[in-house]
Amino acid sequence: MLRQGYHKSFSELFSLIEKWNALREAAGPGSAIWQQKSLEEQPDKLDQLYHFLTRAEAAQRAGHYEEVYDNQLNLAYYFNDPEDKWLSNYFHEQCFNTAKLITTDIRKREAQAHANMGLIKEEQGHVLKAAEYYEIFYHLTVGSTWKDVTGHTYNSLASEYLWRIYTLLADKMLENKEHQQAIKTLKKALKMAKNVGEMKIQGEATYCLSLAYYFAGEYQKALSTLDTSVKIFTPLCESAGLSRAYAAIAKILVSQGKAAETTKRLEEFMKAAENAHLSQSQVDACVLLGNIYNERGSYNEACEYFSQAYETAKTLNNLPLVDETKAYCGIAKAHKLMVPFNSHIEVEDLISLKYLLAWKENRSDMCTDPLTVEPDKETSASEPCEPLLETPDLDPSWYSICS
Repeated sequence: MLRQGYHKSFSELFSLIEKWNALREAAGPGSAIWQQKSLEEQPDKLDQLYHFLTRAEAAQRAGHYEEVYDNQLNLAYYFNDPEDKWLSNYFHEQCFNTAKLITTDIRKREAQAHANMGLIKEEQGHVLKAAEYYEIFYHLTVGSTWKDVTGHTYNSLASEYLWRIYTLLADKMLENKEHQQAIKTLKKALKMAKNVGEMKIQGEATYCLSLAYYFAGEYQKALSTLDTSVKIFTPLCESAGLSRAYAAIAKILVSQGKAAETTKRLEEFMKAAENAHLSQSQVDACVLLGNIYNERGSYNEACEYFSQAYETAKTLNNLPLVDETKAYCGIAKAHKLMVPFNSHIEVEDLISLKYLLAWKENRSDMCTDPLTVEPDKETSASEPCEPLLETPDLDPSWYSICS
């Protein structure tokens, strides 16, 4: 480099080596970077740095800043391994500074540089700073036809980035109980989602806005917005989105004491899932209905819906989901059995005790009215019973009701 007169490139390379050594010393022994080779011990990376740094310096001397930018961007993309993230970020920052000097591309590279800086800040957790970069990226791309290598327009990318970052900002606001500010931010997110042109993203943005309305206590607006998200997700056959939307609808209606409407909406969900052959949504609808009936004490209906969920889950070859629905079946059956079980306990007579012990052995259905059953010949009401010497421990398998 020095022999060829690239003093700036040499100084920059030497500075990067020193920076790496400083990062390594700061991390200390035992850290991941401590185990890595230094830059001067990696000839492939040195070759890349030499090639692009010297080309960038030559372009800078000629005043061709677009070429300077392109060479710096090549280095930012080259160092894409996690261990080299700091180098990638460094060259993206250099691109950002260079882009401001370019006057020949209608600010296309400047827009790209803002997008890349936004991604860096977002990854680092600096959400507000990332939003600032994305907003400038968006304004620079309005009305342009620029596209990235995947064919997406820069403006649609900017809209997607802003939708995502506004949603993250709103999450923080909701955590801090800043409901109205969150609603305002999520409305901006929804506007950006519509610009993206993907209905799934628009559905997600609508759903998030509905949650903000719910947390703010604006239940009718929440329900109306949830209905909109359902209309978006339904033609897309978006199972996860539909399940979340209907679960939120059920939660709001239950909180308002509208039991009949809750059941009606969830049955609509189940029917729509069946018609669209969305097995996962069928499971979710049945579980939601089962929980509603279980909480009401309608255990027969709860068992029915949980059993449907279990049977459908088995067709998905999803073992964790099968186990989950199996547990729901067990809970509902336990609640159902507790009714006759408690009635036998409350009677407190020998016949009821015999039925409980018999049930413990064979797990058959209990007699609902022990007083209607005559005592057997071995033990009658006129013959005193011998006292039990000890109470046997319950068989642990008593708890395994759903098998």
